[in-house]
Amino acid sequence: MNSDDTQAKPTVRLRSDGAVDEETLAYARTKIDAVVGRTGLPAVSGEVRVVRAAAHHVDRPWSATADLRVGGRQVVVTAEEATGTALVDRLQDRLRRQTDKAAQAWDDGHRTTAPPWRGGNLPPAAEDPGAA
Repeated sequence: MNSDDTQAKPTVRLRSDGAVDEETLAYARTKIDAVVGRTGLPAVSGEVRVVRAAAHHVDRPWSATADLRVGGRQVVVTAEEATGTALVDRLQDRLRRQTDKAAQAWDDGHRTTAPPWRGGNLPPAAEDPGAA
């Protein structure tokens, strides 16, 4: 069965630095794939990095940075937490909010337009001053 509504699998790379255990990485992969693999999103690519600090006196030794391209928009999300699972949960929430915003802007066709003095289109009433 063929369908025109297919989406290529998102290509989001998951990297880790420090003493990040395999369970946390597997949990992160599941949560990230749940966010970027949703239907209705434009093509998603990029990288998520999970870091665990070596210093034991740090309040929040876990940190994550996601740098993704959602359609033509860049989404950057950061998070810091005390545990790996709390970090992944916070990262998922923030990623979902930001990818939703990027997808909505992509769907609505929100594009910044240049002002008239930079070659943008004039509003219809301003094009012909004598037409009113």
